[in-house]
Amino acid sequence: MGFFSKILDKLGIGSGDAAPTTTAAPAAPATAPVAAPATPSPAAAAPAAVNPIAMVDVVAQMEQRAAKNPQKLNWKTSIVDLLKLLDLDSSFAARKALATELGCPDELMGDSAKMNIWLHKNVLAHIAANGGNIPQALLD
Repeated sequence: MGFFSKILDKLGIGSGDAAPTTTAAPAAPATAPVAAPATPSPAAAAPAAVNPIAMVDVVAQMEQRAAKNPQKLNWKTSIVDLLKLLDLDSSFAARKALATELGCPDELMGDSAKMNIWLHKNVLAHIAANGGNIPQALLD
């Protein structure tokens, strides 16, 4: 399991959540073909494609975590704070591994501040691409 997968899992977006939805969808078409094999299968296939990417309110989750945390952490601008709120390793080595996993350009890897900025934006973008509801203002 990659580091980014751990982030998705902490937010409830991980593969563990998508698998039951995908497994449940084929069960409906298996029962439906008895009545009408051609029509229900395409209709049942469409919800199966939509269900695995159910939107998760990441902002609400992160705000709740921040409110419960004794530290004042700003997950909206800091990758370190975002990782801390998710109870994940926020060390430089962990962030560097995550940046490598997400394809950070080599020229940014040598400058921790630039890498962190790139990493924060890309983590939020990847969360959004995987079903996390991230406001556009945080993605720009």
